[in-house]
Amino acid sequence: MTHAALLLFDLGGVLIENAVFDSLNPMLPQPLDSVAIRERWLTSPAVRGFELGRIPATEFAEQFIAEWNIAMTPQAFLEAFIDWPKGFYAGASECVGILRQRYRVGCLSNSNALHWAKFDGFEGVFDIALSSHLLGVIKPDEAAFVRALAECRVPAEDVVFFDDSQPNVKMAQSLGIRAFHVDGFAALMPVLQAEGLM
Repeated sequence: MTHAALLLFDLGGVLIENAVFDSLNPMLPQPLDSVAIRERWLTSPAVRGFELGRIPATEFAEQFIAEWNIAMTPQAFLEAFIDWPKGFYAGASECVGILRQRYRVGCLSNSNALHWAKFDGFEGVFDIALSSHLLGVIKPDEAAFVRALAECRVPAEDVVFFDDSQPNVKMAQSLGIRAFHVDGFAALMPVLQAEGLM
């Protein structure tokens, strides 16, 4: 059984169904494969600026449209963008509730003001909710995990972390966090059970 003082979850692609790449690809002049679009998203200056809380939504939309060569107005893009996170996977919020009876449970997400507000900042869902746009640091940068450990006041070896991005998992592991790569809630459940957390 895994020792854990804190279970820390990524949101999109782990607990929340996120249609970002499926929705973005049809907007592009030339569709990208799943690996290429994910890599481009993670290194996009517009995305990083918005998810670090450094630029407002309208400026993000303008920069993103120019950067990705999308034929949409900023307003139309933002109207589509707000709907990319669809909500918790079936059973995910109930799972978090069960886990909170035995563990401290938090989230560490690369997010932004629009998507965070859509879910009311996850008020009452987690014991602690951390977002890149509020912290000013972003995964997979080492600073994001160092800041999360400080905010949660817990040593790395007492944290179990789940993320759908391999670079995020590798960075967490390099700092001594027990981290698992899971692609979707269906993939998360067997890991929780195998580690004796459920």
